[in-house]
Amino acid sequence: MSCRFYPSLIMLFLSIALSASEPVDSVATSEGRPSKGNIIKRLINYFDESNKDKPMKRVDFSFIGGPSYSNDAKLGIGLVAAALYRTDMNVSLLQQSNVSLYTEVTTALLYMVGVRGNHIAPHEGYRINYDTKVYSFPTKFWGIGYTRAVDDANETSYKDFHVSLQGEILWQPRKNFFIGPTLEFCYTHAHDIKGDKGISLWEGQPLKTSDFGAGLTFSYDSRDHLTNPFSGWLFRVDQRFFPRFAGNGNHSFSLTEFGINKYSRIWRGGILATRLHGKFTYGRTPWGMLPTIGGSYTMRGYYEARYRDKCAMDLTVELRQHVWKRSGAVLWLGVGSVFPRFAAMRFDRLLPNAGIGYRWEFKKRTNVRLDFGVGKGQTGFIFNINEAF
Repeated sequence: MSCRFYPSLIMLFLSIALSASEPVDSVATSEGRPSKGNIIKRLINYFDESNKDKPMKRVDFSFIGGPSYSNDAKLGIGLVAAALYRTDMNVSLLQQSNVSLYTEVTTALLYMVGVRGNHIAPHEGYRINYDTKVYSFPTKFWGIGYTRAVDDANETSYKDFHVSLQGEILWQPRKNFFIGPTLEFCYTHAHDIKGDKGISLWEGQPLKTSDFGAGLTFSYDSRDHLTNPFSGWLFRVDQRFFPRFAGNGNHSFSLTEFGINKYSRIWRGGILATRLHGKFTYGRTPWGMLPTIGGSYTMRGYYEARYRDKCAMDLTVELRQHVWKRSGAVLWLGVGSVFPRFAAMRFDRLLPNAGIGYRWEFKKRTNVRLDFGVGKGQTGFIFNINEAF
């Protein structure tokens, strides 16, 4: 079983219990001034108000955190701070920008900090999307390619130190169409390798790589919301190049990634979300930049990056249903695989995926999610903020 918990599961359940309570009125003091009550009452009020829309507030900031536990990361403490903000208070139809800061420290010597968000300029003239994170984590490696990954005997433990930064500026030449430059930097260092196969699984590649690339992104985006769409399409294509002269060592490669997302209301409170995603690399792609499946966003339930190769594709169909007040549930089915080139993709190597999840509306149209995914011979829990896609 693989598990990745980012903020706190315990705090999530506490938040649900508090938000289900009746709002607590302030109590008048002897001087006639309203009192905010004790810490419990203030906490109840905080979570009860956290998902209320605040149109007159430029920045709406909230946080959730506390202790956490998983089989991989062990006992830890995590925190997620989220903010919604408007760049133009005079345009009520302008989508809100968002930013999330997430951190985690555990007894298994995992430490992680990251920031991701979407900044929408006034009048939607352009968007800035970014995602950056730093982590050190004892994890596992099975080698490169489907045949290596599917063999349990290849399981090898190592520590991964990882730094990644990705950002893009997208201009809107016409409604729903965006185009602009994108930059990516990734540093990966594998060390403390333990296992029968050991370093041989890396096939002679350097254990420490530093990769910098730049390229172009095109997208068509008619979604009604960025973090929790109810309707619309998202079609995007990313093309990035990692040449030697940019400091990529003795290797150069290119990367093409595409995604097609569709969101539809199918009945009251029910949203059908579909995503087809593919990532293809060409040239001498280092092991740390190979496309993977598994983790928090694709093929949930598979150990993150167990399956990796020069190409990867996955398809997910997910039913999202509002259940009661701030609670919702999801069901999904998916399939995916990795392969060295598109012509080598084989149907007998397709990996099945299914799962169920719980949703709690932390902020307006921003969900905290707890997912349980099932894959071929493995399962996994995921706890994160925002939808998987």
